Amino acid sequence: MSRSKTPRPNPPRSLFLTPQDLASITRHAENVYPEEACGLIVGSAAEGGRYKASRVVSSPNFTEQEKHRRFEIDPALRLRLERELRGTDEAVIGHYHSHPDHPAEPSPRDLDLAHEPELIWLIVAVERGKVSASRAFWLDREGRRSHEVPLHHAIDGASSAKARSRRAARKSP
Repeated sequence: MSRSKTPRPNPPRSLFLTPQDLASITRHAENVYPEEACGLIVGSAAEGGRYKASRVVSSPNFTEQEKHRRFEIDPALRLRLERELRGTDEAVIGHYHSHPDHPAEPSPRDLDLAHEPELIWLIVAVERGKVSASRAFWLDREGRRSHEVPLHHAIDGASSAKARSRRAARKSP
């Protein structure tokens, strides 16, 4: 059972991450290669299954064996984060981990060990030390199946307004 406060009444339809958060995940995955990187995604869910990350929190890989094929998020980090989020509108909405020299999709092992299927899974493929793909998934309630969640780059309101202004300026004669 999840400790996350963000319920998932409907499957996630999208995950929005800032370019900075995606860059942070990329750096983490490349820095620990050939081991798996892992961490938590904090944010909120909006109507229509839109999930927006507000930050990512990297974790050391706590597994004691096969770190190139397994990951375990630091339980103390998870507890500290859950306490910090109490009384806020945010929750742990997902986690990320890398797949060294394997595709960015849930492996059979991931599906077997999915203890919190309500969380979004962001998986990063790292080929020969460089991130080659990032994809997000959710697992259905029956487990053993995954469904891709479109991953979008979120930008703050100021950046969005600037982008609209630039587009309007280009359209002007």
